[in-house]
Amino acid sequence: MAPLNLRQSSSTAQTLSSSSQDVRLLVRETIRISASLASAPSSPANSTIPPTLPAALESKNLRLGLVEDEYIDSNLRLICCEEIDGRRWKYVAENDSFGKLKKGSIRSVSLQTPLSPTDELVSFIRSYVVPEGFPDSVSPSYVPYMTWRALKHFFGGAMGVFTTQTLLTSVGVSRSRATPGAVAINWILKDGAGRVGKMLFARQGKKFDYDLKQLRFSGDLLMELGAGIELATAAMPNLFLPLACAANVAKNVGAVTSTSTRTPIYKAFAKGENIGDVTAKGECVGNIADLLGTGLSIMLSKRNPSLVTTFAFLSCGYVLSSYQEVKSVVLHTLNRARFTVAVDSFIKTGRVPSLKEGNLKESVFSFPWVHDSSVQLGCKFKDAFQDPGLYIALEPLFERERYVVTYNPVKNKVCALLKDQAKPEDILKAAFHGYVLNYSIRSSVKKQSASGKKCGHDYLGTIAMPGNIESLVAESCKMVSSTYGLFKYKAAEQGWVMSESLLNPGRARLCPE
Repeated sequence: MAPLNLRQSSSTAQTLSSSSQDVRLLVRETIRISASLASAPSSPANSTIPPTLPAALESKNLRLGLVEDEYIDSNLRLICCEEIDGRRWKYVAENDSFGKLKKGSIRSVSLQTPLSPTDELVSFIRSYVVPEGFPDSVSPSYVPYMTWRALKHFFGGAMGVFTTQTLLTSVGVSRSRATPGAVAINWILKDGAGRVGKMLFARQGKKFDYDLKQLRFSGDLLMELGAGIELATAAMPNLFLPLACAANVAKNVGAVTSTSTRTPIYKAFAKGENIGDVTAKGECVGNIADLLGTGLSIMLSKRNPSLVTTFAFLSCGYVLSSYQEVKSVVLHTLNRARFTVAVDSFIKTGRVPSLKEGNLKESVFSFPWVHDSSVQLGCKFKDAFQDPGLYIALEPLFERERYVVTYNPVKNKVCALLKDQAKPEDILKAAFHGYVLNYSIRSSVKKQSASGKKCGHDYLGTIAMPGNIESLVAESCKMVSSTYGLFKYKAAEQGWVMSESLLNPGRARLCPE
């Protein structure tokens, strides 16, 4: 029997080719589904029913992060993964019939279950009141600082309603005896006086850097003083202009301190390059608290509460919040106050306090413009020495140093004079030496007081003898030479940053002859 010679037409060949391609696609899909079944969780041991195709697709949906109702076919391709604010996303795209990605077919798929309305609201609020990456993006002291800051703004906003209401009432009383033009002039003069006070206080300059906590708290006290003066206009409407001007000067000076110290404080909280984010969120928290306080105050004012009682309550809340706000700031730099705490702790215990401990012990009640009464750094020669012979006697002790330290019995303070070649390191060492000498003098006075041989003023008189001062300075030189390096090491170990500019040294320098 002769073999059959089958000839295929072109259409038949195309059909077979298409069938062959369909077979390949079917085989590919079968392999894909088999892989899905293999990766799916195994069924219980006592179950003999194999997973169905929908179950396999459901497993694939879970692995791709898709919702259950979305259909998955072989044309979807994973593009990339992305994380936004702790939430992860996958991006998938669709293939065309030629295996190429279709344009405009990218879809984002969340790998988390949808948030509840409450969680969505919390997430929305967090985006406005806390920096991105919170709490890892800020220091631990950020939360207590912002808590007290919000409370302070709450009381401040409430106080603003009563002070503004009082000022407007005072203007209304004055209007019966003055023309509207005179009232407008009074109001303009009041605002102008505040601007002048703001410009004059800006001269403090560098003090906003090395005494920012003290200035910040002093500024808040001035804000409350200004509010109290504004309320006084209700009792003395005929003195509206001078009282309003004085109040505006105090409040504008307080505003200068708040604005000038804001960035250094926020910088202490930021970790990395997120100072702008921290500042924006911090101001948002303050504004929200201010609005809440304003709203509460408006509701209270409708009941006509006692002005004195209301002011006393809000003022106490404002000052207390301001104090806690400032105390909660943890700065890494050693200014005069924190340097005093660190050196005193090191001399007494041999250890340097931690950042948190040193900041907590720092006094914020001392006014920045009041000089330290115990140690004066970079003072003038005439303020340090009353006896030239004492300088001649002490000069050899500091021949290798770029500073000279002594004690002035008339002013009862230790003076550190800086030489012309003094560098930042020398200024820091001079400050350390000054506090060591001050501690030695105080300890000597206490020992003599405990001995009971002398009384009162005679103790300082004994210390003030040139020979005694020379011996105490010589003893302090030995102590400084053996402990200053250790102090620096332990301070750096605790995370402290020392800067001579923050110690506010005077400009006087000892020049060579």
